[in-house]
Amino acid sequence: MEQPPRVSQQVKLAAHPEGKLRSTDFILAETPLPSLAPHQVLLRNRWFRISVSTRLMASRDAKEIKGIPFPALRPGDALADGAIGEVIAATPESGLKVGDTVSHSLGWRDYAVADARQCTVLPRERLDPVAYLGHGWTAYAALTRGTHINRGDTVLVSSGAGAIGSMTGQIARRLGAGRVIGSTGSPGKVEWMKHELGYDAVIVRDGRPFAAQLAEAAPHGIDVFVDMVGGEQLTAAVSQAREGARFVILGALIAELNAQGSSAIAPTEIDSFQLPIKGITLRGYSACEDDPGAFAEWMQRLDAWRHEGTVCLPATIFKGLDNAPKALQEACEGKLKGVVLVEL
Repeated sequence: MEQPPRVSQQVKLAAHPEGKLRSTDFILAETPLPSLAPHQVLLRNRWFRISVSTRLMASRDAKEIKGIPFPALRPGDALADGAIGEVIAATPESGLKVGDTVSHSLGWRDYAVADARQCTVLPRERLDPVAYLGHGWTAYAALTRGTHINRGDTVLVSSGAGAIGSMTGQIARRLGAGRVIGSTGSPGKVEWMKHELGYDAVIVRDGRPFAAQLAEAAPHGIDVFVDMVGGEQLTAAVSQAREGARFVILGALIAELNAQGSSAIAPTEIDSFQLPIKGITLRGYSACEDDPGAFAEWMQRLDAWRHEGTVCLPATIFKGLDNAPKALQEACEGKLKGVVLVEL
């Protein structure tokens, strides 16, 4: 039987980032593991997710924000995010047993003591961490609960190569979209987005006016906009919207990843008169807050679509806890594709 460890290695915030986030804003530290209390289990983490929202929550003025499932960070705090781990010790009240594989929220460390009631048992056979830790379900919920797709719709997806966007374009197509357009800040991702993710057109944020590029990519307008960015892209989408267009807003990366400092404030100028004239609906949406039950339905649809070979699960995987800060820095710089995971 494995001897339970006495300490956990954890990634902690060393100092609030000033300007762009750097891997040196974090440290790897040993923390004593407490004895298990009733209902608790000791987990050895196998994978955990890297979220760019960590940049916002590491800022000096960060506060808890709906839709971000981890708290604001202060120097010395351990980071946290979705993770998959193996139970190596369990209390009788926990209902779990040694060897169980579970999902939980205490990533960014090698060992974690967790409340079993906050853990979800996963199948041990053919477990795909990308399916459980990825944001395919967020994209699916946004397109089936936050808004809807009509057959033949033209759909625009901002940050189309990211954790949510890389799934949104694919799912929109499976739900009946006729034309799918994505945006990216990386010219090197364009061909991959077209060939692997199935985008019909990709707009690169390279200094040219986004509105002009969108008019070229969607000369007849857009029906649905799934937005993770805000700013110029939201402004352009309103101007290019068709009658009855539906917008679902999932985030505002222009604020979260602002080079001068992360912020929860993302001012954007839009022609609001277009909303009533065109009958545009604009909804802010958080899958984890509004429709957590969509996850089970998504996993069923995912199984079917993967069996048909019509959906892929893009991911960038780093190895080792010590590489996690680098993974976060590169994710915030827009260098990575799909969901970003660390494997331990």
